[in-house]
Formats: sequence, structure tokens, C-alpha cells
Amino acid sequence: MLDKPRCKISAVDDDESVREATGARMKSLGFGARTFSSAVEFLASSDIEDTSCMVVDINMPHMTGVELHRRLIDLGYTIPTILITAYPDEEVRARVLADGVICYLVKPFDDEDLLHCIRLALGN
Repeated sequence: MLDKPRCKISAVDDDESVREATGARMKSLGFGARTFSSAVEFLASSDIEDTSCMVVDINMPHMTGVELHRRLIDLGYTIPTILITAYPDEEVRARVLADGVICYLVKPFDDEDLLHCIRLALGN
């Protein structure tokens, strides 16, 4: 059985309203949550090792969500990742899913879709 409070979901999005809403969604669903305004901020944090799952925007300045996912793999981290975007692209979707991303969600998405992806990410 999944122990939600022990599962830390990290939300990484440069859009403050989306970032805070995603973090609040995670908390309302019973998960521990942290939010980050950029991939660089997440990489510099001490939360990498404690992150059970990530919800990451694709289009961010300096480092995209796709680049963050690849960087973490290169560093030896296998954090289940859910990518979100307001600009769907089927080519990008196919590529990231083939690269191990758990879900690709298009904004706005509903709580049920997000929860389904988190359950997949956490193996439930």
C-alpha cells in the first residue's frame, strides 16, 4: 500500500500559478510536495534524493523539462517523471515517452489524470 505522506512529489514549473496549483493539488491528494521555479533550482536543491516523482513543465527558460529529465538520468537518478505542457507536440510526446517519461499531460489537466500518472509513476 502506498504511504502518501512519505512520497514526495516535486513540481517544477516557471509559471508561479501553475507551480503553486500543482503543489497544492499534490498536498490535497495526501502527498508531500515541494515546488521549484526552474530545473536549475531543483538540481541545486537537496530534494533530488527524496523525490519519489516529479511533475515538470516542458517549456522553461535555461533548461527544459525534457533536458532536466535527461540530466537526471545522466547523473544516475531514476526519478519517475510526468511532463506537462501547454504546447502539445506529438513528436516530442513520442520521444519523451520512449525515453522513460511516465506521462505527458496537456494543460489544463484534471486531478484524475494527474493522480493516474502519479500512481503509474509510483508503481500503484
